[in-house]
Amino acid sequence: MNTLDSKDGTTIAYDKRGSGPALVLVDGALCSRAQGPMPELAEELKDHFTVYNYDRRGRGESGDAETYEVERELEDLAAVIEAAGGSAYVYGSSSGAALALRAAAAGVPIEKLVAFEPPFVVDDSRTPIPQTWVADLRALDPGAAVRYFMTKGVGLPGFVVTMMKLMPAWKGMKAVAHTLPYDAAVLGENGFGTPLDPSQWSAIDQPVLVVNGGKSPAWMKTSTRSLAGAVPGAEHTEVPGQTHVIKAAAIAPVICGFLT
Repeated sequence: MNTLDSKDGTTIAYDKRGSGPALVLVDGALCSRAQGPMPELAEELKDHFTVYNYDRRGRGESGDAETYEVERELEDLAAVIEAAGGSAYVYGSSSGAALALRAAAAGVPIEKLVAFEPPFVVDDSRTPIPQTWVADLRALDPGAAVRYFMTKGVGLPGFVVTMMKLMPAWKGMKAVAHTLPYDAAVLGENGFGTPLDPSQWSAIDQPVLVVNGGKSPAWMKTSTRSLAGAVPGAEHTEVPGQTHVIKAAAIAPVICGFLT
């Protein structure tokens, strides 16, 4: 494990493996260096890139601040990129993809960006997320917050979430549940954002690839295609047979093909 200090003094923990051009991985909700898709993906990519996998603030072995601001997370990513040599490729998944897009728009030195299914909601093809969900998440205890996120945010049936409580990963998700409002804030002030407003992405001049899984729900496919149309010069692709929980072996070739 390595550590660095972000601009506000918060300690950010990260792993570094492999060789080649720098590639920073940005996790989505409830994930960290200890759990989620990025450790396996880093292994898939280490023969092609020097892969940096970090704990977003408030997760794992990274520190946090008393109050949360999205700008601090942008500074965290910028600090990891600085440690990687001053510029880097970036792959972001889910809310991590939304964070990476916001970083690119803010001028963080990202060379190329692959954004997998940033969970913006742009149509009415799914059950609406409550307008109060950011405040609701802040008010709940860890277990209740994970359940709320999984049912109201992700859209899983309640009985499925109840079964998840029996899995070893539940404890890990509860440990980072306090960061769920952070992910909601990254998507926008009310948790939805305005991804189809080209003005918020107009400063992006890096090559961007927006990706979705072929088995992901219709609202997610609509969102990624619409986002690709709103980001200047962005490309879009779909990975057959994959869902929002995409396999490392399926996304790694897409990342390699676009970045190299």
